Amino acid sequence: MKRLVIITVGKTHSGKTTFAKALEQQLQQSLVIDQDNHADFINTYYKALLPRQGPNIIKYNITQTIVDYAVNVTPFHLILCNSNRSRKGRLDLLSHFKNKSFHSILVNFDIPDHVLQARVTNSQRSTNVFRSASTFEEVLIRQQADSHKVDVVAPTEGEADHLFVIKSADDVQSVIERIVHIAQALA
Repeated sequence: MKRLVIITVGKTHSGKTTFAKALEQQLQQSLVIDQDNHADFINTYYKALLPRQGPNIIKYNITQTIVDYAVNVTPFHLILCNSNRSRKGRLDLLSHFKNKSFHSILVNFDIPDHVLQARVTNSQRSTNVFRSASTFEEVLIRQQADSHKVDVVAPTEGEADHLFVIKSADDVQSVIERIVHIAQALA
């Protein structure tokens, strides 16, 4: 059976985690790997190990260890629930999974900023995932500013085997159904 890797792309509060959990419920033999869970774990139990500045290497290493285990030891389709907004980072990730014979799907969450602003304003999510920010509004402002960087771009056709775009919550179920259909066709 050919496995899928489904990679989410989008800003904070765009619906990536909600989508990933719903997909996991409907796609047999699938597993969500969400870096926010790893950040929460580190901040709860190993905060002293966090770097004071620069990349959060410990979070990335924990995620990589879990991904490697899931790829090499399990039969699961993988749902990687991160922002993945850097084209180079995305292409490196996709190349890794292609070398492991995964069929790739990108799901881009193209939600208008005013909707995201309303969501972060009313957010009840735990901020224990933060290392340098203190609110989700601060994260959104930083992500909006990063959108002007050359490498921070929406995915395009051809980056993965399939590309889906979610522009509102109304698109979620149809994209899930299409992904489930792709998995069934590959089985």
